[in-house]
Amino acid sequence: MNSFLQEISQLVEDFGSAPKINEMPRRTLADKGIEGPTAAHVIEEVHTPLNLAYLTFTTGTSAFQNIVGVTYAELPARIKAAFTVLERAGLKKGDKVLVTYPPLVNVFAGQALKDYGLEWSFLVRSSRDAFLAALYQEQPAAVLGESAFLRAALIDAKNMGVAGDLPQGVRLLTAGTPLDLELLPIAAEVLQAQVHDLYGCQEIGWLAMDGIPVRDDIELTPTAAQSGQQYYELVVGGLPMGDSFPCSESGHICNKEGKIITYRRERTYPEYEVIVKATTLASVVTLGRVARSILRIKGRVVKVSPDVQVNAPATVLELCGDPVAGITVPPVTITGPVKTEFFDSMVQAQLDYQQNSKADPVWTKRS
Repeated sequence: MNSFLQEISQLVEDFGSAPKINEMPRRTLADKGIEGPTAAHVIEEVHTPLNLAYLTFTTGTSAFQNIVGVTYAELPARIKAAFTVLERAGLKKGDKVLVTYPPLVNVFAGQALKDYGLEWSFLVRSSRDAFLAALYQEQPAAVLGESAFLRAALIDAKNMGVAGDLPQGVRLLTAGTPLDLELLPIAAEVLQAQVHDLYGCQEIGWLAMDGIPVRDDIELTPTAAQSGQQYYELVVGGLPMGDSFPCSESGHICNKEGKIITYRRERTYPEYEVIVKATTLASVVTLGRVARSILRIKGRVVKVSPDVQVNAPATVLELCGDPVAGITVPPVTITGPVKTEFFDSMVQAQLDYQQNSKADPVWTKRS
């Protein structure tokens, strides 16, 4: 064998500039704070890009789950919203939270729970009996889970005659699906529990609690009437969520101060298109990359106007109806920086990525 190549082989083995597989950083379920069982998943190792804080999936209640990438740039706003939720629920440092569905932690970001000072745990098995056992043994201050699951489990406890042995005054943070209104009376009867209705998504984080927004960049825009009632689409940081809700002065069932009736969600029709009219970026090419990234990791379509203004003092987004659908809605203009915070965080993520480009040709793609 060529002695020079032998020397290279030894150098690669001992001092290579790229890591071996066992030297690569690893982000486990425990690192993300979601190391609990579910009946809906398998555990699969993947190569995750370094520019993503973590990967997760949408819940997929009506279709296949979509993969979601969470960037480092958006974490501060996500964590701030999570703190707002925890503070409104009356939780304090050191409290225990029992999580019935581990992926819900990703909506907070496990870092938020850690920074807040909470302790959280999961069920031994993803079943109602395991939930009742954990509730009895751990005596948590709060439970995070899907409302229909909690309702069914508490009915089980009542029917089995064990309701009197369960902790009282527990806060139930319900999420994942629209609030099951039948949970409220059984939760009050069995646990004397306060129920909170969380609305959010894996793509962005928590958006509303008991009908009250938990972020500063939320807008409500009118959509086509549903069954004769006016609905409003929830728009976050300039991006429509595809969900519309009625708003009521009489208030949310969990908090009369909340005006967004999040448990009466409807899919928006027709969906808005998002057009970037102005950007703080100097390059339209970079803006196009941002738009493609939002589609790939957030599942939201963003288009760039042919006459977009660059180097603008703030982002300007225009939401337009889809004329092909045959139903038109007046365009809505959203101007930053406050109301476009989420979109701007994706812009910052793109800039961060470009400023840390790789020099090795193996990373370079020629156009």
